[in-house]
Amino acid sequence: MIGQTAGAGAMYQAMSTLGFAQESDYSGPIKLTAAPRDTSVLILGAGMAGLVAAYELQRAGYKVKVLEYNHRAGGRSWTLRGGDEYTELGGSRQKCEFDPGLYINPGPWRIPYHHHAMLDYAKRLKVPLEAFNQLNYNAYLHSSKAFGGKPQRFREVRSDYQGHIAELLSKAANQGRLDGELTPEDRDRLLESLRAWGVLDQQFRYRASEATSVTRGFAVDPGGGLMRRPEFSTPLDANELMRSRLWQYLVNFHEYEMSPALFQPVGGMDRIANALYREIAPLVQFDAKVVKIDQDERGVTVNHVDAHGRGAPTQTKADWCICTIPLSILSEIEIKVGDAMLAAIQAVPYEASVKVGLQFKRRFWEEDERIYGGISFTDLPIQQIGYPMAGMNQPGKGVLLGAYVWGTNAYEFTAMTPEQRVRKAVEFGAQIHPQYATEFENGIAVAWHRSPFTQGCFANWPDDVREKHYNDLCQIDGRIALAGEHASYLPAWQEGAVLSALDTIQRMHQRIATA
Repeated sequence: MIGQTAGAGAMYQAMSTLGFAQESDYSGPIKLTAAPRDTSVLILGAGMAGLVAAYELQRAGYKVKVLEYNHRAGGRSWTLRGGDEYTELGGSRQKCEFDPGLYINPGPWRIPYHHHAMLDYAKRLKVPLEAFNQLNYNAYLHSSKAFGGKPQRFREVRSDYQGHIAELLSKAANQGRLDGELTPEDRDRLLESLRAWGVLDQQFRYRASEATSVTRGFAVDPGGGLMRRPEFSTPLDANELMRSRLWQYLVNFHEYEMSPALFQPVGGMDRIANALYREIAPLVQFDAKVVKIDQDERGVTVNHVDAHGRGAPTQTKADWCICTIPLSILSEIEIKVGDAMLAAIQAVPYEASVKVGLQFKRRFWEEDERIYGGISFTDLPIQQIGYPMAGMNQPGKGVLLGAYVWGTNAYEFTAMTPEQRVRKAVEFGAQIHPQYATEFENGIAVAWHRSPFTQGCFANWPDDVREKHYNDLCQIDGRIALAGEHASYLPAWQEGAVLSALDTIQRMHQRIATA
């Protein structure tokens, strides 16, 4: 049992190695000296990296133009609301039918407190933020193979796992099995801490009591007047709890990126991207599909066509180019760069992920189960259910993140039609929330490998590939440089895209100024 907990540390180390547990290097707004007169920069892509690059370069006096494949800014920083339409690769078209004020973020949906650049841009652009509740002790941890398939409250699993481990350790200490590791004084301090941490009784047992019920919850809550007397709750059986593997979800809330405080823009994640776009709107050309990127010693030429097949191909020229197109797309475009950068572009795989948004007639998770925000985890293919932070304790309809799917399950969901994904999310979710059957109204599903503008969720750098190719990817090759979350040590996070853009434009500005 003790050995199982070592997995948490191992997982965190792996996350750090992959770049998921990094703090932002952002130290404040960049200050570029005045741009050389009439110097032009063409930016490919109006996601967070492209928007930040355009915003800062035009402030420095550069002549900036942005080409964007979609008919909107933001890229993966995207929010779907009622009336929005989306066509994925393969031709499946969805129209979001959410009621006014309801939305889902298919891409990023939270901003950690240590993502300083994102928070700073939100502040400077006056985008209001609200708390994002990652951890809700009243949300569920669910195993389809344990406890008769009944979901367990997070607080019950956490308290009972902690209590059983504390009891086991105290037994080992009291039986002298740790004498080689501890002095008698340290043993006594350990026992004292275990009694407090695990809520153990005087005999170092984890048993149903008022103390344990205060941490894991009561069977009957304390009331007033002639209401029922409070009843203590019964801890989960230690062996079944271990077999359930529900403890594996406890580490999520200790990860650096997931620990409080986290934030979200009020009204949807695209609010920050849209605020940046409003600052540079005249510079952006939508529906521009890049098909070729060329350069010589005098400048860069980009061939692009209308994304909807209208009109003739067009060429746009500039002195310099910052390309923020995801590598999964860029690897399919003819680009004139050196062999080292070209090899790096071709080397990086993209992770699969699927999100499903579900609208319900009422907010039953709040009204029936008292779950306000947070996430429930399950071993079912949907993996996560996210509860909305916006509109808490208000009457009316609500939208859940009905599935947040990774790995093998994501590939299976990607192979389905959008309608099948929604049906599966409802089918699996009903095992946790039976109210799905009567309360569900409509849904929308985004499978990132079927996204025509990314063909994947984010750049999933293997360690050996990063070691071999990352520095080459981040160089300025002639008059072309790349930026985006793929060119950062914070893959999958908007902060990585922003920091990459800021680093790239500073280095490019220095080169231009001294050329």
